[in-house]
Amino acid sequence: MEFLELPKRTAGNRTYGLTSIIDLGTPLEELKSILHDYAPLIDIAKLGFGSAYVTPNLKKKVDLYKQHDIHPYFGGTLFEKCYYQNKIPEYLASLRDFGIDYIEVSNGTLNIPLQERLDLISRIKKDFRVIAEVGSKDSSQEMAVSQWKDEMKQLLEAGCQYVITEGRDSGTAGIYEKNGNIKCNLISELIQDIDSKKIIFEAPTPKHQMYFIKEIGANVNLGNVKINDVLVLEAQRRGLRSETFYLEDSECKLPL
Repeated sequence: MEFLELPKRTAGNRTYGLTSIIDLGTPLEELKSILHDYAPLIDIAKLGFGSAYVTPNLKKKVDLYKQHDIHPYFGGTLFEKCYYQNKIPEYLASLRDFGIDYIEVSNGTLNIPLQERLDLISRIKKDFRVIAEVGSKDSSQEMAVSQWKDEMKQLLEAGCQYVITEGRDSGTAGIYEKNGNIKCNLISELIQDIDSKKIIFEAPTPKHQMYFIKEIGANVNLGNVKINDVLVLEAQRRGLRSETFYLEDSECKLPL
């Protein structure tokens, strides 16, 4: 159907308006069925936590995503585990073996100094598209708005393709309060100073997703989207849900 006036969506090999899903163990045959219909709605697929290390048929799953023009990568927790055990060279070699060109550099569990992350990014950005996560998975740790901004700016200047705002798959840390409420003032401050097209906001539930769509527009980058929610999310982006019914053209809402 092509007769309604809806917010315009980026398409194809898009650089913003991204939907980044979290794969928490979707069986291979089930994934084939899902991607048969919904692959065009997905841009990036994160194999959550450190689950990639114990995923059956991992190579087949990675290849399946790539066949559908979706960029797969391994969750930041696996990166941090490798960092903790001094196995980063082995980790990078493994990514190359799997033909994965995205890597997440995070410090959600460990407190990896910013300068160490920046140095690593400068070394690997020629071989990988780097996504860096900002914020802690520990809901008791609070970062000042100025620290959020400073880290995100430095990570982008170091060569990251995108920065991710930590939210966990539960939406209870980082940019969220323990009860799941969004830190609205923080988001408002971030998008004033940083190009929102370079930020992937972790938004694991439709409620969280609708907030960012209404605040930033249909082409906001959203991460930690559950694979079974991609159609719901696309309908929300296009103003086809009550909460986003009056959504305007997204291009005019994204901060320039």
